Amino acid sequence: MDLISLIVVLVVVGVLLWLINTYIPMDSKIKQILNMVVVVAVVVWLLNVLGLMNSIRGVRVGR
Repeated sequence: MDLISLIVVLVVVGVLLWLINTYIPMDSKIKQILNMVVVVAVVVWLLNVLGLMNSIRGVRVGR
């Protein structure tokens, strides 16, 4: 995935999240949960796209 596509996807996700937060009436707690879920999903997706997820899988904690 090239850099332009990556930036376009991030901008589209950001605009969609802004639209949902602005125009859909929700309780503030639900908005916070939604924002956190989207941020975690985007971070995991970025790690996977950048190829950093494979190196994380090799880390072992404990025995």
